[in-house]
Amino acid sequence: MSGKSARREKLERSLAEVPQDTFLRYALAVQCLRDGDLDEGRDRLRSLIADHPDDQIAAYQQLGQSFAESGEDEQAMAVLQAGIARAQARKDMHAAAEMEQLLQILRARP
Repeated sequence: MSGKSARREKLERSLAEVPQDTFLRYALAVQCLRDGDLDEGRDRLRSLIADHPDDQIAAYQQLGQSFAESGEDEQAMAVLQAGIARAQARKDMHAAAEMEQLLQILRARP
């Protein structure tokens, strides 16, 4: 990784001012992933899910996708299955369907 992006630094500053802002927490996690800092991004997503397991459905999807993109299919499938269950419980069928589609792709991999 070649240092932090300007966007990441801005998000970190904003989050320091409002540490419980779930939107900023999610945005920073995603930016870490985009910057290639997989460990930090994944840790931030896991923390967000742990703190808000029922209402951070996008975090499950993003974390699962991160694992899938790096070939860590077992981890991806576990996260996606948990996310699908949470999405269905919240009646968020769109998110559940998107995660189910990725799950099916992973299951079809050789």
